[in-house]
Amino acid sequence: MNKTLSIRDLKKINHLPLNTIINGDCEKILSNNSTFPDSKIDLIVTSPPYADRRKKTYGGIEPEKYIKWFLTKSEQFYRILKPEGTFILNLKEKASNGERDTYVIELILELKKQGWLWTEEFIWHKKNCFPGKWPNRFRNAWEPFFQFNKQKEFKMYQEEVMIPIGEWAENRLTNISEKDEIRTKSKSKSGFGRNVANWKNRKEVYPSNVLHLPTECSNRNHSAVFPTSIPDWFIRLFTKSGDVVLDPFLGSGTTALAAKKLKRNYIGIDIKKEYCELSKNNLEKKGR
Repeated sequence: MNKTLSIRDLKKINHLPLNTIINGDCEKILSNNSTFPDSKIDLIVTSPPYADRRKKTYGGIEPEKYIKWFLTKSEQFYRILKPEGTFILNLKEKASNGERDTYVIELILELKKQGWLWTEEFIWHKKNCFPGKWPNRFRNAWEPFFQFNKQKEFKMYQEEVMIPIGEWAENRLTNISEKDEIRTKSKSKSGFGRNVANWKNRKEVYPSNVLHLPTECSNRNHSAVFPTSIPDWFIRLFTKSGDVVLDPFLGSGTTALAAKKLKRNYIGIDIKKEYCELSKNNLEKKGR
C-alpha cells in the first residue's frame, strides 16, 4: 500500500521510509539522520521548481536567490547518496530581458565546489512540444538533465537501455571491405574504434545522450510533468531491482511510479500536500 507521511510521522520512524510519499520541505525531512542515514540512496532523480516559475504553488524562487536555496538541499542529497550512486537534476534556465539567465551554470559550478562530480549531461528532445512564436528566438524543444556523482566509479547498467541498431545497418554492414576489418583502437577506449565489422550481427546498440521522447498531456493537475519514460530510462540505467530511488520534488509522482513499476523502492517528497495526494492516487491507479 502506498503511504503518505508527514514530518510528525517521521519522528516515530528510525529507519529509511521505503515506498512512501512524504509531505514537507525536503531539506528538513532529509536532515533527520535517524530516518535518512548516510549513504543509503542509490539514485536521486528530480526536477525542482525552476527560478521564477510556479509562483502560485512553490513560491517562485528568484534567480539571484536560487543557488543559496538549492545548495542546502543538495548538501543533504550528497550525504544520503551512496558513494556509487547517481544524482540526476532536471533544470533549465529562463530567458528574460533579451538574454538567457546564468543561474543554472552558476549552480553547477557551486555543486562542484560542494564535492559533486559533473559527469554527464543528457538532453530530452521533446518530440511534440507546443508551437510558438517569439521575436528573437525559437521555441524550446529540449531540456537538460545533469548527471552528478560523488566519485568517478559509479553504478551504471548500459545494457539496460540499448536500442535497435536501426535501418542504416542493413546496407552499411552487408558488404564489409578490408578497410572496415582493420582494427583502429578508439581513443576513448570504447573498444570499437573504426572497425565497422564489430557491428555485424548486432540487433541493439548503445544510445546517445539525447533522449527523443514526447511530452505527456494526460496529467493536467500539475503544472510541470515530465513523461514517465524519462525517470524510467534513468532508473534502468543506474539501478537494479530492490535499489532505492528518491525524488525530493515529487510533483505528480512520476519518478515514484516509474520506480514502482521497475520493482525499485521509492521515496517521494513534496512540500505541497495536494501533490502528495495526487502522487498517491497516481501510484494506486497506475502503479500496477
